[in-house]
Parts: sequence; C-alpha cells; structure tokens
Amino acid sequence: MLSETKFNILKQISGDFSRDETIWASGYLAGLAGAPVGIAQPALQNNPDHEITVKKITLAYGTETGNSKKLATELAGIIKKKGIQVKLADLSQYKPKDLIKEEFFFVIISTQGEGEPPMLAKKFYDHIHENELILTQLKFGILALGDSSYPQFCKTGEDIDFRFEILGAERIIPLKKCDIDYEQEAYQWIEHIFEVVTKTSAKNPKSVSAPKISTGRKKYWGTVSNIINLNDITSEKETYHIEIETDEAITYQPGDALGIVPFNPKTVVDEIIALTGIDPEKQIKTSKVTASAEELLYKHLNISYLLKTTVAQYAMITGHQIPEIRLGLLDLLRIYPVKNAEQSEEIIAILTSQAPRLYSISSSPEAHGDTEIHITVAKSEYQIDDQKRNGLCSGFLSEFQEGNEFEFYIQETKHFKLPQSDKDIIMIGPGTGIAPFRSFLWERDAAGAEGRNWLFFGDRNFISDFLYQSEIQDFLKTETLTHLDIAFSRDTSQKVYVQHKLEQKAQEVFQWLEAGASLYVCGTKDPMSKDVEETLINIIQNQGKRNQEEARIYLEELELSGRYAKDVY
Repeated sequence: MLSETKFNILKQISGDFSRDETIWASGYLAGLAGAPVGIAQPALQNNPDHEITVKKITLAYGTETGNSKKLATELAGIIKKKGIQVKLADLSQYKPKDLIKEEFFFVIISTQGEGEPPMLAKKFYDHIHENELILTQLKFGILALGDSSYPQFCKTGEDIDFRFEILGAERIIPLKKCDIDYEQEAYQWIEHIFEVVTKTSAKNPKSVSAPKISTGRKKYWGTVSNIINLNDITSEKETYHIEIETDEAITYQPGDALGIVPFNPKTVVDEIIALTGIDPEKQIKTSKVTASAEELLYKHLNISYLLKTTVAQYAMITGHQIPEIRLGLLDLLRIYPVKNAEQSEEIIAILTSQAPRLYSISSSPEAHGDTEIHITVAKSEYQIDDQKRNGLCSGFLSEFQEGNEFEFYIQETKHFKLPQSDKDIIMIGPGTGIAPFRSFLWERDAAGAEGRNWLFFGDRNFISDFLYQSEIQDFLKTETLTHLDIAFSRDTSQKVYVQHKLEQKAQEVFQWLEAGASLYVCGTKDPMSKDVEETLINIIQNQGKRNQEEARIYLEELELSGRYAKDVY
C-alpha cells in the first residue's frame, strides 16, 4: 500500500491525465512491478484496439506423464491474464456429449506407444471416433505433443484434428505438432489463440515471452566402463548396472532419462538378407537416411515389431493377403516371402526408423561427476513358438562389454525433479523403478540436502533381487535415507507388494504429505502404479477424513503443484 503522502502525489500527477496517458501510465507501473505487458486488465479491456469479443474458451488436455496437464495449466494462466475466462478440462473426466455446448474448444494432447492416445483420454478419443456428432458450432485448435524419433509422431493430435473437421467443426488455428522441446511453440500457440478469438487489430501485438530453450538433441559418445548383473545367480531375472564414461561433459539432472537407439541382432539381419536375396551393399534411400541395405537393417530401421500400417504396405508390395497383425520382418518373410530382390528394396524403403528407448538415469552429476553416467536395465525375455527371445534394447545393452562404445542422448523429464534441498521426499520404486531414486539419494547425499528421504522398494526375493542392497544399507547408516520399507513378494506365503507397505505406514505417510513432502512413483504402469495410486487415495481418504472424490482432488493438487510425479512404463 502507498503512504498517504505518496498517494496524494499520485492523485495530483494523474488527475489531469487523458485516457491514453492513463493507459500508458498503467502499463509503465506494471512494467516497474515486473508484471508482463498487458497484465493490467482494465486498460486492456477499455482499449478499443484490444476489444475482447470472447467471454470463455475451454482448454482440454489428455496426458500420460503429466506434461500436457502442466502445460495446459500454465497456458490457461497466461490467457486468463489477458482477460479471457478459461475452463480447464481433463479429457479423462470430460463428458464428450458436452462438445455440442462448446463454442471455442482447444486441446493439448500427447501420443503414446504406436500412435495411441493417453490411456486416460482414450474414452474421449473413442467416443468422437465411434459417434457421428454434429459439431458445426465448434471452433477448435489442437496442440499435439510428441517425439519425432518415433514413427507415429503426434498421431493422436492428428487424429482428433481430422475427426473434428469431419464432424463439421471449424479449425480456427492450424494443427500444431510439437517435438520434445515444445515450450516456445506452445507459447506461440496460446498467443495465436488469443489473437484469433479476440479478433485483435493491434498494430503491434505483444508476443508471449518464453524461456530460451535448446533445439534438437545433443548426442554423446560413450564407452562402457563397467557392467554388473545386480541379481544373484539364483535369480530368474537379470538386471544390469551399466556405467558409461564420456570425454565431454554430460548435462543432465537427477530424474532425467538416457535415450539410446539399439541395433538389431546381427543374426536376424543376416537371415533377412539371405531370405530376400538382396545385395547387402546396395544403397537404399529411406525417409531419413541413405545407406547400404545391411547397415539400414542393422543400425537404422525397425525390423522387430512392425506397425500394422507397415504390414499393410508389405502386403500391397508382395501381393499377399495378410491379416491385420503385427509381426517382425523376419517372420513376415518366412510366412509371406518376397518374389525378388527388387521387392525387397521396396520393403526396406517403407520400414520405419528404429525408435529410441529411454532408461531412467541412476547416477548423480553431483556425486559421480559430469563425464560418467549410469543406467539400470532389466533384461526382458519372452516366448514365441517355444523360442526364448530377448527384448530388443535390453538384450542389446545386456550384451555390452567393457570398452564397447555407443551413442546416446539425454531426455529431460520436466515433471520428475527433486524439490528444494530442505524438502522431504517419499520414493516408491520396485524393481528397476529404483533407478531414479538411486540418483536422488546420491545427489542429496553429495549436496548435503537437509530434507528427509523415505524409500519403498520391492522385488521378488530378498536374497537374489535386492537391487543396490549394499548402497541402500550404507545410505541408512549415514542417515541419508531416513526410512526404508521393503516388500519381497515371493518370500512370504501371501504376496506382499509396495502398496501393502504403504498401507502399513498410512498415518506417517499422510503426515509427511501434510508437512509438504514430495511423492514419486517409478516402475511398471500396470498394475504397480495403478495399485499404488489407489492405495494413496485410500490413505488420504482415511487419514485425512475425506471422501473418495476429495481424496482424488487432494492427490491431483499435489500433482499440479509438482509434489506428485510418476515415471511409469
């Protein structure tokens, strides 16, 4: 508040201001206060050059990891400051029948797996595709989030954009497809929305400021310096701790992931070349690279689990009648052979690029330096026709030996970060879900963080599957780790999982949350993360004396504030 003296001076100075001078002074004072240009809503609303003709828009989001939700919340705040009322809607709860009531409807949505919608948005996605809605009153725009390394880049956003148009809605801004560095384009998108829906005629409209961001991915060349199987010889599992060294400094933070494009098994590539009769040195051009047939099959292309669309293209080229299935290229060639080497060249040209795989980083830049990085990899095994096969990337990595070199990049995970050093954290990470929490503990230990740390870990057997056991015990001794609760499902007559340990400590868990602790979950999405979330809701409901809906809202507010984060797969 101004003192009386200063207030009287301000009244005296401003008393004779013209309307334009008043608007200018309002913006000037807002600038001195550090507010963004245009934050003074009365000036904006009264300025005929910025006449707001729209009262309300809906900004909906569909999310899997939380990125779309956080971005939508941030962008809604920006547009509200410009004088437009925004209804923020989660597509997992949005009633599709309400679309006929909407005038301006904007969507931020990610794409999962092989071009699929986020699990929580699937009901909305299916409804608009399975029903012939009449949306002629609807004006819309779509912001699609994705990763261009994957073949079905922003597919869900494309699908919704196309479907809305088919249903008669009016696209008032073009589909915006954003890669992993999406912030700048997202800010431009929300500014475009403001300009279109308000029909602004300002001669020099102010753009929304956004933080400077990197473009593209920084690639690193690493050498394997150590590889250890963390499981005992008696275990049915193989989980590898892999240490990688580089000549140049690596920029990353705890919670980030390491991305790698695996090579295909050489034996499989050799058999494909033998079956097709193609010259392995034949130069072939694909959508992203030109190289020899052998190099393309070995290093660049997906041959292990083809998309249905790729199988359909294969059928067109070869003339075979192939059902709508997904198969590896080798199996396709065995069942539906090609006629000649020329057909083989056509098929190689339609194969999609090998998608990168992401692994949570398990090292700490503070503790391990900036030229060393660690990952924790569970070797995936499965049976097909009584033959044991390995997961492509986990098999590739598990066969590494010291001295092997490979290229990788860092994938920043914006939502999965440590809080301030004095804040408490609760970490729930069974199996390889321990990886980022090893990073968290080493980082907090090295930095001397004051916040308390509580770990819930689980696996099959204590003797054979207690990953990083000696390190965790050392963290307990040094009190870096305040609490440790472990659940080994095969060691008891009744299986015990991490959610059961959470239930046993319900009162203390809730006390930590009420005191400001951040909560993290890492590991398998289904069923682990779902079971853990339901347990957390029950804890909040019972310990906080809330009903189920209030408990869900409590957890959602934790997520929106950055205090509840999931890294699940």
